[in-house]
Amino acid sequence: MQKSVGNAQISVFCRGFLSAVVIFLAIGLAAPKARSDAATSYAQMPEAPAAVSGWADAQDILDRRCVVCHSCYDAPCQLKLTSPAGVLRGASKQVVYHTQWLHDAPPTRLGIDAKTEAEWRALGFFSVLRDRAQPAAAPGLLESYLNMGREAVLPEGRPVPRDLALETGHALACPTPAEFGEVSKSNPRAGMPYATAPLSDGEYGVLMSWAKNAGADVPAAPSLPDTVAAQVDTWETYLNRTTPQHQLVSRYLYEHLFLARLHFDGDDPRRFFRLVRSRTPPRQPIEIIATRRPFDDPGSDPFYYRLQRVDETIVHKEHLVYALGPDRMARFNTVFFGSDWSVSELPPYGTSEGGNPFSTFAAIPARSRYQFLLDDALFFVRSFIRGPVCHGETAVDVIEDRFWVSFLDPDADLSVTDPAFLTQGAAYLELPVSVSESGLRGDLQTFSHKNQARYLAFRDEMYRNSPAHRTGLGYDAIWDGDGTNANALITVFRHFDNASAMTGFHGGLPETAWVIDFPVFERIYYDLVAGYDVFGRVEHQLSTRLYMDELRMESEDIFLTFMPRDIRGQMHQGWYRGVLAEVHTYWHRRRVDDTFPAGIAFETTNPKQEFLLALLQRGKGLWATDDPINRCAAAACAQDRVGSAATALRDIAGNSGDWVRFLPDLSLLLVETDGGAPEIFTLVHDKAHSNVAFLFDETARRDPEADILTIVPGLIGSYPNFFFVVPNARVHAFVQAVTDVGSQDDFVALVAEFGVRRTSADFWATSDRVREAFLQQDPIQAGVLDLNRYKDPKPGDRPE
Repeated sequence: MQKSVGNAQISVFCRGFLSAVVIFLAIGLAAPKARSDAATSYAQMPEAPAAVSGWADAQDILDRRCVVCHSCYDAPCQLKLTSPAGVLRGASKQVVYHTQWLHDAPPTRLGIDAKTEAEWRALGFFSVLRDRAQPAAAPGLLESYLNMGREAVLPEGRPVPRDLALETGHALACPTPAEFGEVSKSNPRAGMPYATAPLSDGEYGVLMSWAKNAGADVPAAPSLPDTVAAQVDTWETYLNRTTPQHQLVSRYLYEHLFLARLHFDGDDPRRFFRLVRSRTPPRQPIEIIATRRPFDDPGSDPFYYRLQRVDETIVHKEHLVYALGPDRMARFNTVFFGSDWSVSELPPYGTSEGGNPFSTFAAIPARSRYQFLLDDALFFVRSFIRGPVCHGETAVDVIEDRFWVSFLDPDADLSVTDPAFLTQGAAYLELPVSVSESGLRGDLQTFSHKNQARYLAFRDEMYRNSPAHRTGLGYDAIWDGDGTNANALITVFRHFDNASAMTGFHGGLPETAWVIDFPVFERIYYDLVAGYDVFGRVEHQLSTRLYMDELRMESEDIFLTFMPRDIRGQMHQGWYRGVLAEVHTYWHRRRVDDTFPAGIAFETTNPKQEFLLALLQRGKGLWATDDPINRCAAAACAQDRVGSAATALRDIAGNSGDWVRFLPDLSLLLVETDGGAPEIFTLVHDKAHSNVAFLFDETARRDPEADILTIVPGLIGSYPNFFFVVPNARVHAFVQAVTDVGSQDDFVALVAEFGVRRTSADFWATSDRVREAFLQQDPIQAGVLDLNRYKDPKPGDRPE
């Protein structure tokens, strides 16, 4: 299954904006994660004859060779191979990311929206297995595609033929078994694995043996150890307490953790659970209540919060780990129940309530809610950019390629310290989903103009009239993690149509920075995660994206209030260059506040740098105060041993040059060491833009001469675009070869010397080495990397 807008042309902007209404905006963050829970229906199939290989033999090969493309919602033809349930479900012609959905589409979440094979067939999915009831049946689609890949092997080490499309979003051929013959004739080189080196003989034999037996021999899930089962019971009891306060807090926790991979402290690093709503009480089989969003009404019958074991392959793009244990429960008790508050009446469910969590959860103290978010800020920031959606440039083109994030301290946040703030301001804080039935025009007018403009005016007035803020905001107004929490500072990297985040400040000084307060934090979460529906119609996608645009600007504006008054406007103009960006700013009714007093007496001529680097000094060892590769302090650099790979890479890290624009968004560099595992570095291409104010025609706003390369030790990101393998003794030669690149032909020559092509004989072996290194680097956070975006450099290609 195969896989300009000109700044002087305002009329083009208008036409482009109108056309954008029909763009499907796939935001990598929101719909509930599907669970493989069809083992029972799978077992009901007729028993297979004795097989050479079964699921236990095939799973490892599927994980390493197939799941790397067939995992998330954007899996080709929705064929998810992360579990037997996904294999049984099969494939579909329905495209999840559709640009012309005028109505909400039926959701097709694995483990949620259908359970049996018959139910999936009713939703348009067709089998990829042969008919198990007939031993002599024709081969299934899996067998047929594996045979195609065997019969038409691509030339080793050569570029992939151009007729094998690789760009994300290209048209897919999703034939039913009856249509396969015609498709195979029209494109005989489209076998599996698609556009890569072939499987080994052993891998091919195991998968074919398994597929010929219709995916037989699905093992039963092992029983949980008694200690783990006891923790499940403890947490389900905790979450299902019946007092109104406990019910409201449990609802709040569910709506914020429904995408989480819950992991018990000290347990097997590869065992995880998810929090679900079930019609059945603890210790009974789980029956998930299928709603589109976590705040939708579960019905009038009693329901229970349950921990459901994750029994599918862990894919990094949707792997959001949240730790549970005695310390976590004690922290919840302190944060949520450490102060006196009461619930007069439990709030209802529905889009209106999900569209305004400030009113829905008003009874829970704002400090409790904000502290809950801050405690695991990295988890929540990652939830904005990870999840089962797994697709979409327009999901992240609202952000810069790299920026630093800090958070307003709870004691400096009026929404926390002044009860009147949220009581009076909640009406302005509704999200687009709260008026999902009002139509596109209503969404745009309400949330891109009126409500946000009113809220900003309200916020400004409250802060100006606050005695605690009349002298401006100082360093103490930035949360420092209370001296123990590294989540206080975060770096976000964008990699074209996906992103990643890590604690601390990495890379050189970024162009922009955010300061997030409680109202921003909660609204981003409900806009991009809890309230986002990947199956929603186009107006929902568009309003979600435009509202996130507002929240980005609001975070930037809060950061600017820490800067000297006389440079705020100039800094903002540097972030929004061009006539159309000025129109955008006017349309959004943005005006940089140069009247709010500055609370910091800066000592240098570069206040942005002084401010951000000063934040690093407040961590008491929680994070590194410098970046030894991209931003190396002189004393630290002088102590480095001569000849280390990191030392050699400093010559290209944090630098710009014509060569940068030829590099992929995210490359992995494997430095070979003598007899040991490779040392891995992530090469991040930070693309520069005149602005990130629009959701279309990004190339018109690119500024490639200002691109830089950031190098991070270890592995980050979910979608590597390329592998480079370099012996340790040749790292300096690699660096020189990189800086010598001045054309696409030069880059292809670099690839020939140091790169690993999709068709290279060692492509899969390199992928395996990366996977093993990731598991060693972080066995709890690691997951299968997605190779859907792995590049195939060719002569004559244009840099992105």
